[in-house]
Amino acid sequence: MKHLIRVAMTGILLSATVTQPFLAWAGEIGERQKRQQERIGEGIASGELKPKEAIKLEAEEAKIRREKRRFKRNDGKLGPKERAKLNKDLNEVSKDIYKEKHD
Repeated sequence: MKHLIRVAMTGILLSATVTQPFLAWAGEIGERQKRQQERIGEGIASGELKPKEAIKLEAEEAKIRREKRRFKRNDGKLGPKERAKLNKDLNEVSKDIYKEKHD
């Protein structure tokens, strides 16, 4: 039984050690994208967003995801200028989400 517990704990620690860099890699940009997707979903569910509005917002989000993949294609990382560009784009979409939900 003790051996099984040790093996399980080792597996948990190892997986936490391995996955931590990937979670950091997603970082703030990934979290913002996730939150904005949730906001769009909430707007659809509540009826605050009309279907055309939601489609337009989803298209903007998809454009940012493509841009992020393109930036990472070279070295797998986002540089300061790339991160700034993505944040600027995310700010614009965030404003659009707010406007569409409150019109």
